Amino acid sequence: MPDTQASRAAQPLAGLRVVEFTHMVMGPTCGLVLADMGAEVIKVEPIGGDRTRFLMGAGTGFFPMFNRNKKSIEINLHDTAGAAAARALAKSADVVLENFKPGTMAKYELDYPSLSAVNPKVIYVSHKGFLPGPYEHRTALDEVVQMMGGLAYMTGRPGDPLRAGSSVNDIMGGMFGAIGTLGALVQRGITGRGMDVQSALFENNVFLVGQHMLQYAMTGKPASPMPNRQSAWAIYDVFTVKDGEQIFLAAVSDGQWPLFCDALGFPELKADPTLSTNNARVLARDRILPILRERLATQSAADVAARMEAAGLPFAPISRPEQLFDDPHLQATGGLADVVLPDGERAGQTVQATLLPFTLAGERLGVRLNPPRRGEHTDAVLSGLGYDASRIAALRDAGAVG
Repeated sequence: MPDTQASRAAQPLAGLRVVEFTHMVMGPTCGLVLADMGAEVIKVEPIGGDRTRFLMGAGTGFFPMFNRNKKSIEINLHDTAGAAAARALAKSADVVLENFKPGTMAKYELDYPSLSAVNPKVIYVSHKGFLPGPYEHRTALDEVVQMMGGLAYMTGRPGDPLRAGSSVNDIMGGMFGAIGTLGALVQRGITGRGMDVQSALFENNVFLVGQHMLQYAMTGKPASPMPNRQSAWAIYDVFTVKDGEQIFLAAVSDGQWPLFCDALGFPELKADPTLSTNNARVLARDRILPILRERLATQSAADVAARMEAAGLPFAPISRPEQLFDDPHLQATGGLADVVLPDGERAGQTVQATLLPFTLAGERLGVRLNPPRRGEHTDAVLSGLGYDASRIAALRDAGAVG
């Protein structure tokens, strides 16, 4: 990235040191957000590397997705000298991130009370399954909190709870950790002191379903699962069109309704005075939708999309994740960036990854560092803490660092 005023604005956290004791998705997402905004993020991995590197199936993309723009150091926290090196590193940090079970970090004097005693400015961000309370010692996963927090119930069909198709709580939990970090940084600029910040999967999930909780509070009627819900709009559905293709179409206002009818050729529905308001159309969905489905079944998805777009109406093709690599908007706007894979059969190969979905000073936040190879920066980081080459070699020989 060229050193322009815009480029510098796109790295507002440049000069901030973040030390990350995290794995999987939630904690690394927080580190990713801070790293993409310019922070120096040092990822502390166990000897042999974060086990997330070696996941299969749905976990294959976790490490390269959430660990770009970071440095990697391997430390054996179970070794006395290794734990001491980790404490020295944490002492040098502005921000420390962790997502281990409650009590784990305290065993190594890497908890907030221990670190803040030697570094009062440290901001300590914990990513947990639950905030402190009756559930805090439970082991949580994204799927666990989706099931207990109402999201799986709302996503699936009645009697068939279904997790969302992405790690929504892990990713959003990390984002809320980053938001808390930014707030704590502002407060530190005022008081000169850091603070502890906590983000949790369960509470994140409850926030996601809060709209459905409020629906019940206001109406006295439980929210139905999304596939079986009473829609707020008459036209807000997936339609099967020619050759079995599918497309999502919507008309969500009284102004959009006549445009929809004109665009897709339903003059009799437009002229029907009993369908002039949204709520009337919602009550008439059982009459309207069969008409739409029958006529649209003979039309191509491309033609329907072109007419919806020309009318300025909401629509969407039903895309699969692998198709997004060729999405013309993402390609044109720089929403994808090259990264070099650090692990696995394709290690060393270049692929594209999605960037954070916002701009600063008109720029996307790009890739400065590829996802690190395990322990790639161990020597450099320890040297920066004052460890000379012979001491680093001794630590490595003793299995304290990798």
